[in-house]
Amino acid sequence: MSRRATAARGARTIAVAAVSAAGALLLAACAPTTTTKSYDPSDGVGVSVLGEDDTDLRGINLMVVSAAEGEAGNVLGALANETADDASFTLQAPGAAPVVVEVPAGGTVYLGTETGEAALLDTVGAAPGNYLDATLTVGTDTKEFLLPVLDGTLSEYADYLPVEVVEPAASVSPSASPSPSE
Repeated sequence: MSRRATAARGARTIAVAAVSAAGALLLAACAPTTTTKSYDPSDGVGVSVLGEDDTDLRGINLMVVSAAEGEAGNVLGALANETADDASFTLQAPGAAPVVVEVPAGGTVYLGTETGEAALLDTVGAAPGNYLDATLTVGTDTKEFLLPVLDGTLSEYADYLPVEVVEPAASVSPSASPSPSE
């Protein structure tokens, strides 16, 4: 093979590689960066009160942890307010008292954890593994969504099951005199 043919083949190989690299870079530049998109990283759901594309007032990774249907449920997740005004979020589910959480302007309030705010549904109308019909309201804006119900089967949620409030035992008065045992 002549030097001229070998040089031409090498030039074509370099040209094809350059065009392929340029095309790959162009496609990468046009593709959306998925790490910049909001998503719920766990078993909960996200809900935007003002609509799908408006994330100014939203619930993040919301879920309920409950031992059984009809029992109390601990709401986990966060509420975010990216507006310039304080907001009052109301979470409602059938048969349960509403949960109201105040979120400061530009702030996020975490729910149901040691460092977050307590958010307890007094009764959960769906069994663990199902979804609970719920609404999240801020002012006059309301969004209906399905809230997942989990139990303590998964170890990461076992510590978040609501602790049942136990009534103190009736006090027992000591007997008038101890019985002699010797």
